[in-house]
Amino acid sequence: MDRYELIVIGSGPAGEKAAVKAGYFGYSVALIEKEKKYGGAGVQTGTIPSKTLKESALYFSGVYEKGIYGLDYKFSHRANVDDFMYRKNLVSKELGQEVGENLLRHNVEVFRGSASFVDPHIIEIQKKAGTDILIYGKKILIATGSYPFHPVNIPFDGKRVHDSDSILEIERFPNSILVLGAGVIGCEYATIYSAMGIKVHMVNNKNEILGFADHEISASLISQMMKKDISIHFNVSVESLIVPEDEDKSIKVKLTDGQVLKVDMFLFAAGRNGNTRPLKCKNAGLEVTDREALKVNEQFQTSIPHIYSVGDVIGFPALASTSMDQGRMVVEHMFHAGDLQSVSNIFPYGIYTIPEISMVGLTEQQTKDKKINYCLGFSRYKDVSRARIVGIQDEGFMKIIIERESRIILGVHIIGKLASEIIHYGLTLVQDKKTIGDVISTVFNYPTLHDLYKYASYDCLGDLAGHKLKIQELVTK
Repeated sequence: MDRYELIVIGSGPAGEKAAVKAGYFGYSVALIEKEKKYGGAGVQTGTIPSKTLKESALYFSGVYEKGIYGLDYKFSHRANVDDFMYRKNLVSKELGQEVGENLLRHNVEVFRGSASFVDPHIIEIQKKAGTDILIYGKKILIATGSYPFHPVNIPFDGKRVHDSDSILEIERFPNSILVLGAGVIGCEYATIYSAMGIKVHMVNNKNEILGFADHEISASLISQMMKKDISIHFNVSVESLIVPEDEDKSIKVKLTDGQVLKVDMFLFAAGRNGNTRPLKCKNAGLEVTDREALKVNEQFQTSIPHIYSVGDVIGFPALASTSMDQGRMVVEHMFHAGDLQSVSNIFPYGIYTIPEISMVGLTEQQTKDKKINYCLGFSRYKDVSRARIVGIQDEGFMKIIIERESRIILGVHIIGKLASEIIHYGLTLVQDKKTIGDVISTVFNYPTLHDLYKYASYDCLGDLAGHKLKIQELVTK
């Protein structure tokens, strides 16, 4: 039986970064991947594909180009589904190959097959073709990600009734689609398909979308979605689904309020489970939660100290960005590499809707809950010269939250084009406890979208002085 200082299960963002880091420092590493392609959901079925589809939707729809140069901007042909999927397939293929090359460069031995525990140190690899083998790991890292939750009342078929994986493999555009769930995945796909001219219904069992986001940001997204003819059905869920055998006939979706919607396709985007079922965790003494996730401590150790777990399989925050650093950090904890001691608890969220949303730090509601004496500053894209130059025509804005007495920035929230890029300056402001005075005294290139920070900071001064906030002009219209 071959023995390794580290066995990594899964080649997604968390598993890859952990494996190559351990390999870089000279440790013997085995990585087990059950799929044909490298990269896990981050590269193959989640983060990268959906974000690439968003860019394809922007390109083919011309959402941000229409009328900028005095022309009714139109493309020479309407994209078919192959056009739409082309870039997604290319990028996923290239990045998957890059993951494989990275593992090879760092002398990580790769095993293809499904991994399961025999005992706390021994892993069985069940190959799709060939004899099963056993390997021993002094340390073991579980980075198996998650899979779409399938409730029993949804008749998934991968053709017309989809989860967030199969929606990436559609062979035709639907005439209409119903998205069940108003979290990150649901909102992203709703705006992507709407941009492609497809009628979208979104159903949510609450009276809001993106419940973790600042309320004014989510309210703005709702407003912009409705203006793009996305029908949002609040406080209801799906009671039943009737899918006819004839694909030319509509799917009948009965909602819990009695309403019946007729659509061409259906997307369930309301949750994912930890991908632990194939691992036979009980053989290693590990217990899983009701959602099949693993519990870990601050060092990402499970209840068995030499077995660690990182990424989506442990649940929140389930971001590729944090998962990568979790993978890097556990290698430091395992082998004392001398670098990354912890993963920051201050990190940005990027939501790749159209328009984008990104945020870092406290929301206004969280600030209220903490009983912090705060004030707000706002700035609008349309007031920034760079936005006018590049033709940003949406209703985007930035909201910053500061502690009133110290003027320290507690949170930054953005909705608008390139929000996920612009947020990183806000990340440093919140991390370093900078004040609006620090922003005002900083010189930015002009014209750039970073003027949003300066204008919002000056607006904070206005709030401190009791002046009317700019955002009030938007929300009271």
